[in-house]
Amino acid sequence: MKDMNLIIAGGTYLTFDKGGRIVPDGALAIRGREIAALGTKDEITSRYSAREVIDASHCLVLPGLINGHTHAAMTCFRGIADDLPLMEWLKGYIFPAEAKNVNPELVYWGTMLAAAEMIRSGTTTFSDMYLFEDEAARAVKQAGMRCLLGEGLFDFPSPNAKTPAEGLAYAERLISKWRDDPLINIFVTPHSLYTCSADLLRQAKSLARRYDLPLGIHLLENEAEKRLIREKTANDALSYLLELGLLDERLIAYHCVALDEGDMDLLAARGASVITNPESNMKLASGAAPVARMIEAGIKVGLGTDGCASNNNLDMFQEMDSAAKLSKVTRLDPTALDAATVLKMATKEGAAALGFKDLGTLEAGKKADIIIVDLRKPHLTPLYREYSQLVYSAGGADVETVIIDGRVVMKNRRLLTIDEVEAMARVNDLAEKVKASLSR
Repeated sequence: MKDMNLIIAGGTYLTFDKGGRIVPDGALAIRGREIAALGTKDEITSRYSAREVIDASHCLVLPGLINGHTHAAMTCFRGIADDLPLMEWLKGYIFPAEAKNVNPELVYWGTMLAAAEMIRSGTTTFSDMYLFEDEAARAVKQAGMRCLLGEGLFDFPSPNAKTPAEGLAYAERLISKWRDDPLINIFVTPHSLYTCSADLLRQAKSLARRYDLPLGIHLLENEAEKRLIREKTANDALSYLLELGLLDERLIAYHCVALDEGDMDLLAARGASVITNPESNMKLASGAAPVARMIEAGIKVGLGTDGCASNNNLDMFQEMDSAAKLSKVTRLDPTALDAATVLKMATKEGAAALGFKDLGTLEAGKKADIIIVDLRKPHLTPLYREYSQLVYSAGGADVETVIIDGRVVMKNRRLLTIDEVEAMARVNDLAEKVKASLSR
């Protein structure tokens, strides 16, 4: 028998491979950081042995969820300014609160708290745009998560950069420091078309091209932003991106609520990816992104929560449920964005949208990022269709065990890499300072 690091035995396996195979009473063997084999329980346990065997009987086993867009450290601002429109929320509350409070300590502990929340709800990889992202990377490394991180770039001073040149220099140092890390991946992230000059956007693109990295940007989050971009640039957003050389297969665009048919055709033709954030868009009354139409157009579409100041949680199970139902109600079509499609957005298609070729499916040779969902719950009984149960009935609290890069980071609901009590205490202390700054 071949010796493995870990075997998961029993339960039903949702592979998301090309055939969409579902393996009942299955098993999976992990060697190092990768999946070595997947098959029936009898096949795997007769061929492989391991020091640790996890019993997944009465469970669903699937790829770890991928949160395609968030601002992890903003757990520190959860609930700070709810029930406001986007621009008032951003310019009247978030930017001022960040200017007064964001520092390396806040980013480290805010990200650590976010990692605890995400692991607990089945997210194994996330994409992040924020400030002091070297501190975010340190927290993520400690937590044992996988990430794609980018330093937010702006025309105006941020807590971490007085000038755009300083922001770009920080981003380049981040790239150099983490470029060979197995878990920490870096990309280039100008905040948006309305907060970045044409020159900054071109320089950001040049940096991404120089290091062969993706470029992420907020894009057309609502109709007001669409008008703002036209006033600023005398052009529509997609034509402006094309003119600047940003609209290509490296581009990851967040939100994309205010798209028309021509925009979607152009995104598809240029190979760009989109991350939709339905709960944030609903809460800020930004609108509903035409997700089903984007997928029909051939755009790679992933799913994200956005940050905790505009959602207000990082639970991808809730996000899947919202994504499916929002598409159905906006199209007045109950068949729009079915459960299987939404689960792919949070796994296989989410990985493709972020440029991860070795994530998102349970197949030999792929990274061992795996979650186990316990079905022995009243709200998960009975089970007829696995995909529907996960999207419409399950929640993050149903995730029992999480494995990232072949390492067990949560087992039987107990976090193994994060002291969540300390993280919560640290963020509560930081929140007191935030409250005091808002009263001044």
